[in-house]
Amino acid sequence: MISVIIPHLDQPEALRSCLASLSAQSGLQQAVEIIVVDNGSRVSPAEICAAFPNVTLMSQLVPGPGPARNLGVSNAKGDILAFIDADCIAGSGWLAEIARCFEAHPDYAILGGDVRIACRDPHRLTLLEAYESVFAYRMKEYIAKQGFTGTGNLAVRADVFAAVGPFGGIEIAEDRDWGQRALRLGHRTHYLPAMIVYHPARKTLAELAQKWERHTAHDFVRIQSQRGWRLRWLLRSLAVALSPAAELLRIGRTDRLKGWRSRALAFLGVVFIRCYRFWMMLALAFGASAPAWSGRWNRA
Repeated sequence: MISVIIPHLDQPEALRSCLASLSAQSGLQQAVEIIVVDNGSRVSPAEICAAFPNVTLMSQLVPGPGPARNLGVSNAKGDILAFIDADCIAGSGWLAEIARCFEAHPDYAILGGDVRIACRDPHRLTLLEAYESVFAYRMKEYIAKQGFTGTGNLAVRADVFAAVGPFGGIEIAEDRDWGQRALRLGHRTHYLPAMIVYHPARKTLAELAQKWERHTAHDFVRIQSQRGWRLRWLLRSLAVALSPAAELLRIGRTDRLKGWRSRALAFLGVVFIRCYRFWMMLALAFGASAPAWSGRWNRA
């Protein structure tokens, strides 16, 4: 059996679309259970979950997607655990690819797949769609260079998850932490390009900024434990501010954008985000609260 685990917080319509995509999976022979773990939504998604078969709704009031996923795991019956976020849409063969790969490769323990941007009009992208098509969810790169994949598209054998241990809390980047702990135990994450989920681009620059607040705060907490962290952090801040020029080649060569209009929008997005990250990094270096920024997952 495959247990699909979905953390949820105040995204009812996105959750409905996610569950619909899971109900429409093709080519799968194994049984599937779906566990939605609500993390303190203002309105319970009970009615939405009840509209789909094999869906169990649970509640985890400890803030953070990590604790929510951990509760789902502790109640899962499957020998394979598949993680997807509530605002993602599973490709039609997502679960079949997971099952096929694990069956074909008994030595594989952890899989990470491709995350693509779901664009409203593929022929006329918005600035955020263009930017995130190139720079968001670079799972192949994360796996190759940092040894982890995002928990919005992750599959792991249940016994290996138990050996690695639970996801961390809201104060850290729980996907990177978990993947790197697994790697230290000898469990490498394998990239599976046909294991596809789609994520909508954020609707506003404020939403994208909020994402980077959390990620930057996590990075800051990590580097503070190292010698000479302040100088290293300031040098890294400067590198972030100067980095947009270096991204021109990536934008020009990507196969995820078509036409110069989309490429120009992607570059504008890079300039905005890197400047905002530079400001955040300076603020943290000189006394801003990292826990306040990393705690934005759950505002209830």
